[in-house]
Amino acid sequence: MSMIPLVDLAAQHAAVAQEVASGWQEVLAQTAFVGGPAVAAFEREYAAFTGTPHCAAVANGTDAIEIALRALGVGHGDECILPANTFIATAEAVCRIGATPVLADCADDDTYLIDTAAVEAAVTRRTRAIIPVHLYGQAAPVERLLQLADRIGAWIVEDAAQAQGARRNGHGAGSLGHAAATSFYPGKNLGAYGDAGAVMTGSDDVAERVRLIRDHGSPRKYQHELIGVNSRMDTLQAVVLSAKLRRLAAWNAARREAAARYDTALAGLDDVIRPRTLAGNEHVWHLYVIRVPDRDRVLRELTAVGIGAGIHYPAPVHRTPAFASLGQADLTYPVAERTASELLSLPLFAEITAEQQDRVVAALTSALRRRTGRRVPAEVTTGP
Repeated sequence: MSMIPLVDLAAQHAAVAQEVASGWQEVLAQTAFVGGPAVAAFEREYAAFTGTPHCAAVANGTDAIEIALRALGVGHGDECILPANTFIATAEAVCRIGATPVLADCADDDTYLIDTAAVEAAVTRRTRAIIPVHLYGQAAPVERLLQLADRIGAWIVEDAAQAQGARRNGHGAGSLGHAAATSFYPGKNLGAYGDAGAVMTGSDDVAERVRLIRDHGSPRKYQHELIGVNSRMDTLQAVVLSAKLRRLAAWNAARREAAARYDTALAGLDDVIRPRTLAGNEHVWHLYVIRVPDRDRVLRELTAVGIGAGIHYPAPVHRTPAFASLGQADLTYPVAERTASELLSLPLFAEITAEQQDRVVAALTSALRRRTGRRVPAEVTTGP
């Protein structure tokens, strides 16, 4: 029996292969490999998709966070508050501008979004930015953080890498704060065929600074207004992203249907804590993340029968050797620390079938049944 991957990039490529090949041929004929019309077109398209006035394409998502912070004037000696349960790039970008990452716990046990009360408790006179992460496909409660930011004179920079197409209270992720960063890493809902990213903002001034910083501080060749970086999107990636963007809404709808099937199928498993959508959110299910006891054993058993489950993320930021220098290893972020050993990502992609999900649920049920003294139904399916 074939393996069910965590994400099926081959199936996604099949849907855009002809359009991408045609677009690449045009780029090759024009020899416009960096920047050019294809990148500008994608920037306009993605700005319209997210509901932001400006989108500036960059080389990757980590650069996008760093450049957004720099464009807002955040730098050496400042503090940036971010969730403890995030991919390490969020904290890395803060360090790369000479600022200090300050961690906050996540709010509860089934959305895992940043705790606004913990953010407020972490504020100091050096706080210059708050970086809410739109985790697993849904937006953090940015409106509450904006009120805090306005009060203390700080910026909100969304990490929207996992929420392409998500909406909160009717507004697109990426349009909720003062600026936003996203990654188009291949496994994202909108993924390139390599690394790519973007910064979104509603500010003309911030957008201008982002475009300067990403291209050696240069508004035109050999004129340099400030010290920037080399973080430009390859034109070939823009072609891929434009082709996929035209299908993203439909793909996200298919992800929502698949997530609903999981919700129904897993409702009877007492050992499974299913994810919850925060009120006001339209989820795009970048990942379907559950909590299970004895997670590592369950993962091994799923892998052994060809189920490509995964872990996002095995350790909070402060528990990684890279950030031991924060001196926070002995601090407690109770939800982030408790859930890190229990979270399990199930296969989820737009093309997943009900039959594939039945296999996932059956394998998960079998693994959980090995725990004695727990009620686990003998048969659970996703339905027709």
